[in-house]
Amino acid sequence: MNAERALLLRLGQGPVSGDVLARECGQTRAAVWKRIAQLRDAGVAVDARRGHGYALRHRPDLLDADAIRAALPAPVQARLAGLDVEWSLDSTNAELLRRPMPGPQAEVLLAERQTGGRGRRGRTWQSPLAAHVYLSLQRGFDGGLARLGGLSLVAGIAAVEALQGLGITDVALKWPNDLVVATGPALHKLGGVLVEGGGEHAGPVRAVLGIGVNVRMPEAAAEGIDQPWTDLAALAADAPPSRNAVAAALLAAWVPALAQFDRDGLAPFLPRFRTVDALQGRPVAVLTGRERVEGIAEGVAADGALVVRVADGGLQTFHAGEVSVRAEGGG
Repeated sequence: MNAERALLLRLGQGPVSGDVLARECGQTRAAVWKRIAQLRDAGVAVDARRGHGYALRHRPDLLDADAIRAALPAPVQARLAGLDVEWSLDSTNAELLRRPMPGPQAEVLLAERQTGGRGRRGRTWQSPLAAHVYLSLQRGFDGGLARLGGLSLVAGIAAVEALQGLGITDVALKWPNDLVVATGPALHKLGGVLVEGGGEHAGPVRAVLGIGVNVRMPEAAAEGIDQPWTDLAALAADAPPSRNAVAAALLAAWVPALAQFDRDGLAPFLPRFRTVDALQGRPVAVLTGRERVEGIAEGVAADGALVVRVADGGLQTFHAGEVSVRAEGGG
């Protein structure tokens, strides 16, 4: 077992002194203190009280590949080429992109921690140890890169539906790929989807879908976030679903959604988008390079582009990857 994982589980059993930890680990107290400091640096809240020793502020909720797989419906399990959990990676998306081109079955990778988690446009994604869900899935498609148009929207729709199925009923999708919860005019980010890929113009291609979902945000990690956010702990009265349950729900939604997208394209998902659209009817500002366009969000076009009604009453469309969108008033 990974030494950090073992230490985390030991601390989760209750307060334990440095002397006891040193004896159990066969290390000096100074070495134990250094390991505790490394856990804190990774985002784990470890308290220390004189006379009581070290204790975790929250019980560890560690990922388990076997438990995730067992929670999946049999048809979903049959479509998996692999499901692995790593302790620490730079990025689950980046790791899958380094692997060979996949076939039509899904290859799934999760990590307890990411040291280089990424969002759209190269933004940093806070990825503290054992706090959130960092999950990526890669799958092959035939027919060239054009086949992947709209896939980000499909992944976002399926992810919102998965979280709603876990009782997080207020979550919605802010086009194109943010999972958000509205609090008055403000949209608080719960998670995000990043779709990457590559391959031949008219031949086999790969799609790598990555998602991060905030489960229980450590205070130290929250200090580095510059936008409104929320987590499952806040939305579920401090009793969020387990990280394994979240991962299983996402996969149970994603795998069949990708099969349907491969078969039927984006069209079947457009009515589903209307039920989870966080921007519908809201005033928005769309940034395209140096241009700022203001209007009212009016859903999406047949190709998944955002539709905005501008001041003169006309409609303009904007494609994912070219724009940034903010709901005026704080979203």
